[in-house]
Amino acid sequence: MKRNIVIAAVTTVALIGGGTATALAVSGDDGTSARQASVSTDDHRQDRTDDRDGDRDGDDSVRVASARVTAAEAIDAALARTPGTAVAAELDDDRGGRGEWEVDILAADGSWHSVDVNALTGKVTSAHGEDEDDTAEVRRALAGTSVSAAEAARAAAGQGTVTAVELEDDSDDRGWEIDVRSSGDEHDVHVDLNSGKVTTDHDD
Repeated sequence: MKRNIVIAAVTTVALIGGGTATALAVSGDDGTSARQASVSTDDHRQDRTDDRDGDRDGDDSVRVASARVTAAEAIDAALARTPGTAVAAELDDDRGGRGEWEVDILAADGSWHSVDVNALTGKVTSAHGEDEDDTAEVRRALAGTSVSAAEAARAAAGQGTVTAVELEDDSDDRGWEIDVRSSGDEHDVHVDLNSGKVTTDHDD
């Protein structure tokens, strides 16, 4: 009899409150109904929040904007950990939502290293050796030049948020090729290895 009274009360609430009370209808008469309904409703709310967070995590522009450490700062941090010549740096914005910079470094002894830098704190999170076979080409491209990867990144920052820096060692178009995001658009920027002159190539 007591259970029937509870079910009747639940039915009345369901007619007034809609689907939220559905969880009450399957509850017993031991006093846990309200608590279970509250937990169920909270779970649904959390699921919706998680979905929205997932959508935001999928938006590259949100993650790029949340990166507090610039490309130049990440390169400086990586070189402090592993001395050498920075040849490339890229913002990996798919690291649990926080983002990390991946910096490629050519050491003086010819060995290659990849250094990860947290895009929020600027701290080095990992460093390991890499196998590369273009050491000679890179050294030829940089021989006698005066603009480093960090300096190129700083020069290109006037065009927007730098998300990648890479050495173009092709003899016809040597320079720093930089990806820049501005107002939701991406641009390719070229920085001269000697003069530091910035040229915007085109929109992606």
